[in-house]
Amino acid sequence: MNKSLTIKINQCTEQVVGPVRKFYGLLPPKSVVQLLDTDDLAANPRSAKKGSVTADIEDSLRQPAELFPAKTKGILLASSSYKILDRDRYQLSFVEPETEGILDGGHNALAAGRHILREAGMSDRELNRIKDWDAFRKAWAENRTAISEIVEALEFEMPIEILVPADMHDEETVETFRSSLLEIGAARNNNVQLSEETKANKKGFYDIFKEHLPTSLVPEVEWKTNDGGRIKVRDVIALSWVALSKLKLPGGLRVNPNQIYRNKAVCVSVFNKLLEHSDVSNPTEGGYAVQVHNEAVKCAMKIAGVFPDLYDILFEEIPLAYNKAGGSFGKISAVRIYDPEKAADKNPKYLRAKPTTPFFQRPVNYTCPDGFIVPLLYGLRALLDVDKDGLLVWKTNPQTFLSKHLVEVMRNYRLVIEMALWDPQKVGKNISAYEFAESTVAAIYSVRFSKSAA
Repeated sequence: MNKSLTIKINQCTEQVVGPVRKFYGLLPPKSVVQLLDTDDLAANPRSAKKGSVTADIEDSLRQPAELFPAKTKGILLASSSYKILDRDRYQLSFVEPETEGILDGGHNALAAGRHILREAGMSDRELNRIKDWDAFRKAWAENRTAISEIVEALEFEMPIEILVPADMHDEETVETFRSSLLEIGAARNNNVQLSEETKANKKGFYDIFKEHLPTSLVPEVEWKTNDGGRIKVRDVIALSWVALSKLKLPGGLRVNPNQIYRNKAVCVSVFNKLLEHSDVSNPTEGGYAVQVHNEAVKCAMKIAGVFPDLYDILFEEIPLAYNKAGGSFGKISAVRIYDPEKAADKNPKYLRAKPTTPFFQRPVNYTCPDGFIVPLLYGLRALLDVDKDGLLVWKTNPQTFLSKHLVEVMRNYRLVIEMALWDPQKVGKNISAYEFAESTVAAIYSVRFSKSAA
């Protein structure tokens, strides 16, 4: 959706560099308010979040106004369509709000907005509830009338740098400018290095996950830094390699099985390279995002959408299956047990609050270490096959397989745990654990399938 606003820029100067024209100046309070009315921070690679940085900026705003522009780099704004008006005013249109708008300085914007809300009469108690950009937008809308009443009394100016096309009449220049905005935004945020996940999300790499994850999980994932999700996107990406590892990927891209546990950053990095490969995706119009066209990869992502559920099933069922297989799960030192009475005695083995599974937050009585789960989840790739069209298919329903055969699997897999002296890190980092889990699942499937066929 095209958004636009008209702002005034005091002491404005300009500079042209390649396809980019830069306007430098100072935004008066009324223009800051107009900007906060319009921008939803969608173009910023990171979401703004309350913290020590915003607190310092707010302190500066409460001090003598003439010094504030010297204390901050301000806000970086981008617009692919603009007009110069009279009286130092500029009309900006954000044609692609996902890449146009505030590219850097989100914390300055949040701090300025919180300062304005305080001046409009909001109490410190109310302000303390505004911890991120979403909460701020809601409070801003609710207090907009009060803001209008005090805006003329505000005295600060916000440093602003605005990027626009060097030549609005040249289509090639405008297109080059638009396709450069994601790279510019990432570079300007390098003072706090952007995560691989944040940059990939801006390029649209994770849209395919959002299509195939259970709808209840999508808003729970932190797709970009400071977005507030309780599930890290790298945890979801890492699990997808269970499916992707069954394919012959372009460029020979692959990850070792134990990287899914020990180095999720590697899983993310290789996944991003995969999504950038021309055999997998094409740039969309504008050049900053991609469209996946590789049917095998798309199918693998659809299958990967069930892995969070499979992970939680293993988290829930491994303790009982391990016990039925002859072990004593509760005695493993890395395991925690829900028992409020024993927890009251400050015994670290026991939990006062009932634990939940990592993805769907189903209540359980035991915690189950990641190092025990990941190799076994990887072993389920034995239930995947590649059909004549090169697409992944389940040979049998994996949830049903676990419900019927997990105890049988555990009779073998518990040997891996015990040989590692019940240390989940040793299990999770050992490639042999993944190979053993897969061969165990494959053997059980082969026996059960041949019997049912007979």
